[in-house]
Amino acid sequence: MNSLLDNRLNWLSRDNNSALLRGGLKGIERETLRVSPTGQISRRQHPRELGSALTNHYITTDYSEALLEFVTPAYPTTWEVQQFLCDVHQFVYDRLGDEVLWGASMPCAMMKDEDIPIARYGDSNIGLMKTIYRRGLGYRYGRKMQAIAGVHFNYSLPVDFWPALQAHEGAKGQLQDYCSSMYMAMVRNLRRYGWLILYLFGTSPALCKSFLSDGNAELEELDDSTWYGRYATSLRMSGLGYQNDVQARLDVSANSLEEYVADLSAAITTPSKRFEAIGVKVDGEYRQLSSNRLQIENEYYSTVRPKRRAASGQRPTEALREQGVEYIEVRALDVNLFYPTGIDQGQMRFLEAFLIYCGLSNSPAIDAAEQAEISERQASVAQQGRQPGLELQRNGTACGLREWALELVEGAGNVAELLDDRTRDYSAAVAQQRAACAEPQQTPSARLLDRMVDTGMSFPAFALRESVAQRDYFRSLQPLPEDKYQLLETEARESLRRQREIEEADDEPFAEYLQRYFDGAASKALRG
Repeated sequence: MNSLLDNRLNWLSRDNNSALLRGGLKGIERETLRVSPTGQISRRQHPRELGSALTNHYITTDYSEALLEFVTPAYPTTWEVQQFLCDVHQFVYDRLGDEVLWGASMPCAMMKDEDIPIARYGDSNIGLMKTIYRRGLGYRYGRKMQAIAGVHFNYSLPVDFWPALQAHEGAKGQLQDYCSSMYMAMVRNLRRYGWLILYLFGTSPALCKSFLSDGNAELEELDDSTWYGRYATSLRMSGLGYQNDVQARLDVSANSLEEYVADLSAAITTPSKRFEAIGVKVDGEYRQLSSNRLQIENEYYSTVRPKRRAASGQRPTEALREQGVEYIEVRALDVNLFYPTGIDQGQMRFLEAFLIYCGLSNSPAIDAAEQAEISERQASVAQQGRQPGLELQRNGTACGLREWALELVEGAGNVAELLDDRTRDYSAAVAQQRAACAEPQQTPSARLLDRMVDTGMSFPAFALRESVAQRDYFRSLQPLPEDKYQLLETEARESLRRQREIEEADDEPFAEYLQRYFDGAASKALRG
């Protein structure tokens, strides 16, 4: 335990200060593909009964028209988050006909890139921009990669925690600047230690051959339909998934909020020869929003992001620059095929304790040498994290994964004790992950492979079976209480009205709208 962390934990353990940690806001964004009863990606439009994907606050789409995304409000308890997530699944299944929600991160059976329909958001300028951005992602990285699903965990510490900690440490300056610097410290440590999330919660050690027809040197053949990594934890977060070579060359610093914003802004305004070859507008149709290194901020596939809710029309970097960090978004979580909603309360509780541990610990700046180690660690754990005796580089020295993982889990355990109430649910969540560190076969990636071998099923067949079982579970539940039904039904109906209003109010040609958008980005990048 480092001295800074020691000091902060000692302070929190006195005079009921631990109460300052409890009640931090938590939210989930869960992605899931709509598939046919036989497991093919849906070619149907986003169901109108679910409202507008452009304006519905709870039910939208990600890259594909078939890739649903469920967004919970931010709640102080994991129980409330889980219940809302369950309610949304039940609401959607009541309107989904014969389709099934795919319960795994790695996609179902697909033939070609063009078989994956890009999400559509209507005829407004913002709707067209969102669709063209996705079209650009397809040209840049391929549509198959964009069909991978994940779970994002959003978290912010209680507002009363910050002024109390600032006063305890005698830190000068504005409270918002102090909060932002502390959240950026959390981001840096999550980059350092985020490999633990892949090890503990990775649930994608196998994939359908239709996703990667020619295989890979790191993969083995399980059967005619399945590639797998013998010791893999999260192929989704490996070089086969989001961590491609183009993204790997982006250098976005987390050493301060100012550097983070400046580096993202520069990537959005810096031309890329590789993407210039695609073209922006070809034969009258936009292929991408720009030919720069990033089209917009969201294209940066970081495992963790500092976030601030932006006003309508406000860029994410602009919101961060003007108002500071509001919460942290952890993006490294696979969809857990063993849970109907893709995540459970135990995972959320462990993540909350782990994030606080990362935020309270010493967090020096990350230099180029350490960043190289971070990238190497993530790749190693994603593809072979359960390999016996696996060692990771830690400040230039080899360190056993198991020993380091147990050290980090123990650190999260010290925080969990402060978060516990009489039920000790947080300590129980940490104990479960401590057991997974000691015995890799308890990790979800190992359990998934074991279940596939035990049943003699391919990955697509096993994932479809589990997805159908989850559908049957949600459809077996009692009807939603009237107040919950009305909340989701009203939001679906009102979202359609909001989309119509946006489209009716648009009187600016799209080309001018896009130029104004990027002119603003360029001027802010120069000022930054």
